[in-house]
Amino acid sequence: MYPPFTPDPRGENRSAGRWTTNGFREAESDTTVTTESPRAKGIVAVMGLGYVGLPTSLGLVDAGYQVIGIDIDPSRLTAIRSGRVDLPESDHPRLATALAKQRLILSSDPVAVQSTEAVLVCVPTPLDAHRLPSLTALERACDDVVRNAVPGQLIVLTSTSYVGTTSDLLVVPLLARGLTPGRDIHVAFAPERIDPGNQIFPQEAVPRVVGGVTSACAERACALLGPIVGGLHVASAPVVAELSKLLENTFRAVNIALANELADISATLGLDPMEVINAAATKPYGFMPFYPGAGAGGHCIPVDPHYLLWQLRPHSLTTPVIGQAMEALAARPGRMVDRAVQLLSDAGKGLRGARVLMTGVAYKPGVADLRCSPALDMIQLLAERGAEVAYHDPLVDQVRLAEGHPVRSDPAPLPEDYDLVVVYGLQPGFDYAWLDRCRLLLDCTYRLGIGAEIPATGELRDERDDDFGQVDDVALSAR
Repeated sequence: MYPPFTPDPRGENRSAGRWTTNGFREAESDTTVTTESPRAKGIVAVMGLGYVGLPTSLGLVDAGYQVIGIDIDPSRLTAIRSGRVDLPESDHPRLATALAKQRLILSSDPVAVQSTEAVLVCVPTPLDAHRLPSLTALERACDDVVRNAVPGQLIVLTSTSYVGTTSDLLVVPLLARGLTPGRDIHVAFAPERIDPGNQIFPQEAVPRVVGGVTSACAERACALLGPIVGGLHVASAPVVAELSKLLENTFRAVNIALANELADISATLGLDPMEVINAAATKPYGFMPFYPGAGAGGHCIPVDPHYLLWQLRPHSLTTPVIGQAMEALAARPGRMVDRAVQLLSDAGKGLRGARVLMTGVAYKPGVADLRCSPALDMIQLLAERGAEVAYHDPLVDQVRLAEGHPVRSDPAPLPEDYDLVVVYGLQPGFDYAWLDRCRLLLDCTYRLGIGAEIPATGELRDERDDDFGQVDDVALSAR
């Protein structure tokens, strides 16, 4: 059905694999396909309507499906009905239309799964306070799906998790119910690839990896996902797709940690890390630029590698590169706070009682998402050490410390009111020209530079000028 998306470098098509009772297939080749699929008209359930489930639901509606969106959080369903959700501006009319025409039906009852031909599980897989996998939401969602599964249905797990999750939470329980994957029901793992706020690579332009329990399972999953993604790469088994997803974000985490270390090396040698990275990036092969900052935030990069580290604990294999990279990322906000202390000390001011403004608190520009944001760790550490901290982020309404106390928001900051301004990130489309009046500035973005002009769009420039307005001291690259 699907022509090749990219040629198989092995130049061969190996025979379809044999399904085994542990939910995996043997001796089946990887295949890559595109999405020339006819528009389907069935009913699909999406379990979990967060940053993955809701955009996925809209994509399925656009592809011709009717979607039952299921979420156990009543406040989330209320927010979706009222349009108070963190979506790209262009998606709000799509959401309103889908709801008005009942192409997207909201429910909190997993029994609704029984009336659908396919189910996508899109629930979060975070870490607990000890940086261990928190699987409660995923286990509950999969249990609900298994209890309500009907013969002939397709179940696709999209949530990032440990290797073997598809088997443990879907295949084995389905077998216990008398539903054999590949014969009575179809099961696949197709990890999400959604980057919130990314206008260059929206979900529909990004290829997806699909690992079916059998070749028939993979084919069914491809038929469902084909119209809403930028291509399909069929792996030989769910475990391959599961580990590939963990690799994707572990790769990013390790390289971000390396970029941060390069920034420290550059500071020690009196060099600009951005200039060094951009010079290396001119090499057309063997190098990919990663850029330093105050850590790694969001729902994937600081989380997913820990699923791999956790799974490997019972084994004799050690992974020092991954482990040390994650420790370095976790410690990065503290290093930035230490730099803030040093800057204030150099200016004759202690941290206790100092007025500090954190500019940008969402984990990255273009979103309002606070999950795992290093800015929150920095605010917590600054407050614990006696600083009077406020924040400025046009997209974030409220920030609270770990003990629940709110952090003061300053929607129109006056730089002269603060002893130190920490730039964690700048939201695009907003005016940051006021930064040129800061007394003391700690640049955690590594992009402002000496005398950099802050354009009203909030886009960071890498060019370096000689004049930075009235700034008395600029912490270039957080040195």
